Amino acid sequence: MRVIAVKTLKDYAAEFHQAEHALFSWYEEAITAEWNNPNELKEQYRNASILNNKRVVFNIHGNSYRLIVDIEYRLKIVFVVWFGTHKQYDNIDAKIISYVKTH
Repeated sequence: MRVIAVKTLKDYAAEFHQAEHALFSWYEEAITAEWNNPNELKEQYRNASILNNKRVVFNIHGNSYRLIVDIEYRLKIVFVVWFGTHKQYDNIDAKIISYVKTH
């Protein structure tokens, strides 16, 4: 899979230093994955939450953090949408939140 955008992940890792290793471990696994549908993703990540055919929430660093992505399975692209603490995640609507460029 191609992850869009690595710079966004680096920005999140700089902001949430404790999650850096786990976040980049997820990235390394994602770029070698070849998911064709949500079922294949769930085989690898049983704790991932499939919100719809495109949106997925991953638990990062022992569920202390959440990563929201949109996946275009046919194109093999993963778009990073949002990353934050579990507490921050509880205050958003993961189904509708969209990527906001902050820089």
